[in-house]
Amino acid sequence: MEHQIDTRSGDALFRLAFAQSPFALAVHDKDMICRRISDHMARLFNITPEDLIGRRLTDVLKGPQYDAMERRARQVLATGEAQVLHTFRRVPGETREHAWTVYVTPLKDDDGQVIGVQVGALDFTEQYWTRQRLLLLNEASTSIGTTLDVTRTVRELTDLVVPRFADFAGVDLLDSVLRGDEPGPGAFPSRVPLRRVAHRSIREAVPEAAAELGEIVSYPDYSPPARALAAGVPILTGHDDPDFQRWIAADPMRAARVRDYGFYSVMVVPMRARGVTLGLVIFARLTHPEPFTSDDLFLAEELTSRAAYAVDNARRYSRERATAVALQRSLLPQRLPEQSAVEVATRYLPTGSHAGVGGDWFDVIPLSGARVALVVGDVVGHGLRASATMGRLRTAVRTLADVDLPPDELLTRLDDLVARLSAEGSSADRDEVGVDLGASCVYAVYDPIARTVTLARAGHPVPAVVTPDGKAYFPEVPAGPPLGLGGLPFESTEIQLPEGSLIVLYTDGLIESRTDDIEAGQERLRRVIADADPSPEVTADDVLAALLPDHPTDDVALLIARTRRLDRVATWDIDADPAMVATARKLAVEQVEEWGLGEAACITELVVSELITNAIRHAAPPIRLRLIYDRTLICEVADSSNTAPHLRRARAMDEGGRGLLLVAQLADRWGTRHTPTGKIIWAEQVVPASVPHRVPA
Repeated sequence: MEHQIDTRSGDALFRLAFAQSPFALAVHDKDMICRRISDHMARLFNITPEDLIGRRLTDVLKGPQYDAMERRARQVLATGEAQVLHTFRRVPGETREHAWTVYVTPLKDDDGQVIGVQVGALDFTEQYWTRQRLLLLNEASTSIGTTLDVTRTVRELTDLVVPRFADFAGVDLLDSVLRGDEPGPGAFPSRVPLRRVAHRSIREAVPEAAAELGEIVSYPDYSPPARALAAGVPILTGHDDPDFQRWIAADPMRAARVRDYGFYSVMVVPMRARGVTLGLVIFARLTHPEPFTSDDLFLAEELTSRAAYAVDNARRYSRERATAVALQRSLLPQRLPEQSAVEVATRYLPTGSHAGVGGDWFDVIPLSGARVALVVGDVVGHGLRASATMGRLRTAVRTLADVDLPPDELLTRLDDLVARLSAEGSSADRDEVGVDLGASCVYAVYDPIARTVTLARAGHPVPAVVTPDGKAYFPEVPAGPPLGLGGLPFESTEIQLPEGSLIVLYTDGLIESRTDDIEAGQERLRRVIADADPSPEVTADDVLAALLPDHPTDDVALLIARTRRLDRVATWDIDADPAMVATARKLAVEQVEEWGLGEAACITELVVSELITNAIRHAAPPIRLRLIYDRTLICEVADSSNTAPHLRRARAMDEGGRGLLLVAQLADRWGTRHTPTGKIIWAEQVVPASVPHRVPA
């Protein structure tokens, strides 16, 4: 036995190694004559060993790849340094390309002289494709789901897989997914409609697609897409599948596309996430007949799964954002109130980022005396919580405005409210949003008779003012702390404004950016409004177009008001003498009749009589009577007392106590507001002949 082993350890054993080795090997001398070649290498060249032994490679095989191999071998002979290269080559009789690592190494004698070269090739196809699959999965983790946009997410999937994995990829989604709705968990009905959202091909313009982007598609029950949807499992199909052939033949257009462009192998993978099906993905190979494998199907399922979770996240975000936007818009004024003090234009733009809808808001509130309050605010944070908080603050501002508080005092009350709301929130809520509740606000009151605007702000950007001569500036308005901090007072500033001036209120999203500070943003705003059109609507559009990018990173609220003046005003100083009541009545009646409101004279006479009498008896001089004819007829009596009147029930034998009750019965609205020097009691009555004050040209 030992004698036989010694014998076979010679040339016979060497020949067996070359004949049976899985490693392809050829040995050449210094003249590139082949001296030995393994059977595996010969099969790769589609020749027999005898065809090459004793000859050069390029004498037997013609082609640029063989010329390149011989050049590399001669380089190794010349330099004595090995070379390693990677290439792809089909094995004769197979359709699939194999990945090869080719080693070209020198053969040296005992003195280190190069006497030949050997060329070895190792098939590492499985390792190569395993590595490629892992690389594709790793890239999918970073390239799919970069945004919270459903359409862009599925396009990222098709961009990733074509052409590296498939020649064609198409994504069809349920319409409910695109709307942000929750898909049903059950089985899909026959021919469920899907919408083609994305597709990509190795050919320009995707000519092989049977559906255009945005088109509704449906699949018959027997088709591979319908089966994959119904079962919720991926399907590997192609020409050898009768259902595939039947499906293709049923649609002449689809049959023509398959005939013209191939579709040798197809994978249909349902897009599922969190137990629901969102749609499906079709992968196809067109240019070569090599079919997808079970490993390919596993990879397609994994890629689709990752995309599905990204799509579902985007769908949920779209739904929550739509809900927040709807809530936000429902809490903003649906229609601005009628008033004559200012001409107003408002804009609200939700953020284009993933942060979600914020708490920006605006309001226009008619006040007594034909005045109007202009409000813009911003709640810290984004999402439903910010929108809900914004609604509470807007309601609070309107309530406080009804009390007719001056701007600084109104912000003080609002600051207390925000502090209480923040304290009422649970620690879990604060942890969820990362910060305590906070907000900023600017509150302005414009008086069209005095032509003044009184402003106060709480941590909010200062409003801008543009005078009719085109001068744009930011008035000095003390900033005040953001709402909710407490401890520091708010201060008001009063500015005299000519008729036709613009008051511009806005949130910080209009002027802040990642590259510029607030001052730079305010300067851009100043330049835009300095050349503003007289129309607030046109100016609002110009401001947004000039200052905002296509996708704003923050919400924006903008309010632009053009001031007007009221001319139909009459004022008299009344002595604190009961005898002056008759004079006051006479003056009021004459003025009302001069305005053509004779029908209102009787009620006006009674209201003036009661208010003047009340002021003479219970208040302190000076006393002033003012009539304002705007959309309503307004009667105001001012005095220097800070004591607010109140209604009381008069007994049958009481001589007084019925004056304010009578005013409340006769007037459509009445109330009291305090001034720095006392108070004003006012009463409004709607008159049929009321004509709104004209808008100045």
